[in-house]
Amino acid sequence: MPSPVSSIRNLGPTSDASYARAGITSAEALRDLGPDAAYARLLAHGSRPHFIGYYAMVMGLQGRPWNDCKGAEKTALRARFDAIVSAALADDTAPPIGIEVILDTIGTGLRR
Repeated sequence: MPSPVSSIRNLGPTSDASYARAGITSAEALRDLGPDAAYARLLAHGSRPHFIGYYAMVMGLQGRPWNDCKGAEKTALRARFDAIVSAALADDTAPPIGIEVILDTIGTGLRR
């Protein structure tokens, strides 16, 4: 039987719903995708970019506490995060993320 995403260190019950919206329904599926592909999928399904959420997941997949990320490792993860977010924002076929979701929902259209 598959384990819930929230069985991974640093990821709580709310994570199960967020990851499920992106089609990631188990800890095993998350591990198979890897952190960068999984985070890109979260963004593609409307999750708001959040660096701490990203590196908490990365640390959790390594079995480490979220606050174990420091120094050069954190700087390198920030560069990976920024690249993932930039790619998501550049994808014209992806649904809007962040404030863009709200603007689209209330009918004002996407911010230009």
